[in-house]
Amino acid sequence: MRWVSVPMKILIADDHPVVRRGIKGLLEEAFSEALIGESSTVEETVETARRAAWDIVLLDLSMPGVSGLEGLIKLSQVCPKIPILVLSMHSEEQFAIRALKSGAAGYLAKDHSEGELVKAVKRILMGKRYISAAIVERLALDVTGDAEKAPHAQLSQQEYRVLCLIGSGRSVSQIAQKMHLSAKTISTYRTRVLEKMAMKGNVDIMRYCMENRLVDATIPLRIREN
Repeated sequence: MRWVSVPMKILIADDHPVVRRGIKGLLEEAFSEALIGESSTVEETVETARRAAWDIVLLDLSMPGVSGLEGLIKLSQVCPKIPILVLSMHSEEQFAIRALKSGAAGYLAKDHSEGELVKAVKRILMGKRYISAAIVERLALDVTGDAEKAPHAQLSQQEYRVLCLIGSGRSVSQIAQKMHLSAKTISTYRTRVLEKMAMKGNVDIMRYCMENRLVDATIPLRIREN
């Protein structure tokens, strides 16, 4: 029997054509026989990922129409077997741990070197997780208790999602639908967020999320207090 080699398939998900072109050129140089696809929205990424057996997805964390980690969560839920490397303009300190907990196989800030990107892709293709030196240091500080944590670091994963979704202007009912939970449960999470972060309402949450770049500044905000 003759075995046929199947080309590696890499999907680049980023809403900026110039960024996709740069990443694609780098990957074509490092993986000359790979088939490289592109997508520019979360919806397009999910549909593209469904249609083929991709070996890895390189996912931008701030594409239009989504808030923070929501695109990652949606993709990892729909295509749980595809490893995802998050590429983001946000530093590791802001999102890396949350991204890994939300289903990412690795996280890399876009200001890292081209060599580091190739290293991350290779490691994930080997079935391992990619953790940068900055993330390792952050984890070490968390263990020793020496790290200065941001206020939102004390939130649970679900509370953090609610924080970011409120920060992007979603109402309680919209968040409940997105997270497949009851409005009462979302209201409970909202109350916990306000208590833990000593805030009074949604306006405070929105301001905090914008100031700490937890949501995409290009997403129109609809201020709601429910």
